Amino acid sequence: MPTCLSVNLNKVALLRNQRDLPYPSVIEMARICIEAGCHGITVHPRPDERHITRQDVADLSAFLERFDNIEFNIEGYPTEDFMALIERYRPEQVTLVPDDPNQKTSDHGWNVPAHRELLTSVIRRLHDWGARVSVFIDADPAMAKASAEVGADRVELYTGPYHFELMKGRAAEILPVYRATADAAVAAGLGVNAGHDLNLDNLAGFISAVPQTLEVSIGHALTADALIMGMGNAVSAYLAILGQNNG
Repeated sequence: MPTCLSVNLNKVALLRNQRDLPYPSVIEMARICIEAGCHGITVHPRPDERHITRQDVADLSAFLERFDNIEFNIEGYPTEDFMALIERYRPEQVTLVPDDPNQKTSDHGWNVPAHRELLTSVIRRLHDWGARVSVFIDADPAMAKASAEVGADRVELYTGPYHFELMKGRAAEILPVYRATADAAVAAGLGVNAGHDLNLDNLAGFISAVPQTLEVSIGHALTADALIMGMGNAVSAYLAILGQNNG
């Protein structure tokens, strides 16, 4: 099964928020991404709304209702404010991340056993609202198994370390750990997503090593590429690596 692409629009919103102006529009960028063939839209609203705002979530939720085959994925730490957002807008997928509100970006996965009670309770509520739940984890087979035990449907592999090891010429040392984690997830009945620091240079190598990957979520690199080649062309370039045609 080909790997799906979900485009993270956080950096589009970040650019917009630098000025008191309505552009670039996350809705327009979502439309372009969908027309180019992406399979989903991802946002990670943070409490300070430094990029994606609650209004963006509302607007995107309404916009994406027009499409039967485009998934809305909302990432975040499960505060009560975040959970209220999910309950109201009912995205197809929720990705739980262990971020501190002040972090610039996600930089580690959950220690699932240490947060077993929280995650079990949160995932049960998310399932009641019809969401598929993915848990953001490091490359560690034990975390994949533990994610199944708290009721997750998928794990999202944190691929930042892969990116940095590849830059040091050591990808061959870390990719087997990602493959083993994906194998453990599948053996436990979970789907496998991946995201963070994936780009046009490293995506193919990751997918080749971890072919179980059902979905990649890419934002920063894709947005940077879009500044050079345009958003639609950037989405097409990533889809080409994933072996898919436009549309």
